[in-house]
Amino acid sequence: MQHIMSQDEKYRMMTEAPVPGLIGRLAVPTIISMLVTSFYNMADTFFVGRIGTSATAAVGVAFPVMAVIQALGFFCGHGSGNSISRKLGAQKNDAAEELAATGFFGGLLLGVLVLIFGLLFLTPLSRILGSTDTILPYTKEYLRIILIGAPWMTVQFVLNNQMRFQGNAFYAMIGVGFGAILNIILDPILIFGFQMGIAGAAAATVISQLISFCLLFAGVRISGCIPIRLKNIRLSRERLREITGGGLPSLFRQGLGSVAAMTLNIAANPYGDAAIAAMSVVSRIFMFAISALIGFGQGFQPVCGFNYGAKKYGRVREAFWFCVKISTVFLGILAVLGFLLSGHLIGIFRDDPEVIRIGTVAVRFQCATLILNGWIVMNNMMTQTMGKTFYASLLASARQGLFFIPALLILPRIFGLTGIQSAQASADVFAFLLSVVLYRKVMDELKIEEESLSGTA
Repeated sequence: MQHIMSQDEKYRMMTEAPVPGLIGRLAVPTIISMLVTSFYNMADTFFVGRIGTSATAAVGVAFPVMAVIQALGFFCGHGSGNSISRKLGAQKNDAAEELAATGFFGGLLLGVLVLIFGLLFLTPLSRILGSTDTILPYTKEYLRIILIGAPWMTVQFVLNNQMRFQGNAFYAMIGVGFGAILNIILDPILIFGFQMGIAGAAAATVISQLISFCLLFAGVRISGCIPIRLKNIRLSRERLREITGGGLPSLFRQGLGSVAAMTLNIAANPYGDAAIAAMSVVSRIFMFAISALIGFGQGFQPVCGFNYGAKKYGRVREAFWFCVKISTVFLGILAVLGFLLSGHLIGIFRDDPEVIRIGTVAVRFQCATLILNGWIVMNNMMTQTMGKTFYASLLASARQGLFFIPALLILPRIFGLTGIQSAQASADVFAFLLSVVLYRKVMDELKIEEESLSGTA
């Protein structure tokens, strides 16, 4: 059992402990959480792949809705969590309590709205997401159950992020990890044992997310985090502005990810169910690959937030470059392995020659630019945690929005199916170039803040 630190102890740890060890300590639980979560997303695809190609494609078609639920949870969770870490760094605990409550209940309300409107417009929604006539019945069956769980799925993401930003990643890992493992266990039981088919995969996800929420809610009290109290809700302009400013980059990133997934399904539609299924599998594989990187970056965020709030800018820079170096080496190794094993990776999920053929090429394209994502992701997390909303939102929108969606609309017209397979790699290159420009601007602004601080000292 971990020692429960007081807020003063936590402040000293975040602002004084050696940076590499501190990030490592915070990142290990978040990496495990992200890997396990990503693994159970892949588990859905794996077990549904035993049903058929159209069912596999339906999981990919439904993914944008899952991304929207996650986007709303991250909007409230990152939005409140970023500000909470800076408030704790500045030792303003009352403001942190107001942010925690407002973010939590805001996420709950948004989840309820997704449930209501999703069920009201289920059939047209399934069509808009890219369902063909053969995929549509599977999509509706899967989505109907997922939407029922939207409220607690949303607030589960809020709690997870609030705990992380307070330096309690271990307890967040327990809540998320237990739910993910439960999902992997329930998938084959409900899909095959109870013969529920694709509905069983959705039910396993919703049940496991409910358990995760309950564990995380209990973990808030156990870990000594800022408590969630109804009386602390503040719908003031200041609090809403802080949550919106901190959460917009996540909303853009996840929301545009949803639009991008939908655009990908529509672009692949003319090439048949095999193309939609292949690109769905590729998306899940790279979601798993990037999850460890994001988990590592999530270990960086509380360190960045606390030290930026405490005006220890040297530690912010040190932490950033440490994360960039480690993540670049890690992604380089992963890219080589992915390129060499691309066909085998696709074959794990769907033993269909056409799915494997299409997916293999797409994996190799994405492996060619995978190494760029360490720089992109760490810049995004740094700007967001520092509260630089415009830069963070622009960068968050880049990889799967500003550049990926146009690539999906333009490249297939020129190169056909190859344009779809190479679209993400093209987007990665442009997102990298944008992040280089934004990094220089942020460092210039940080230098001005430092000079201003030394001038008033």
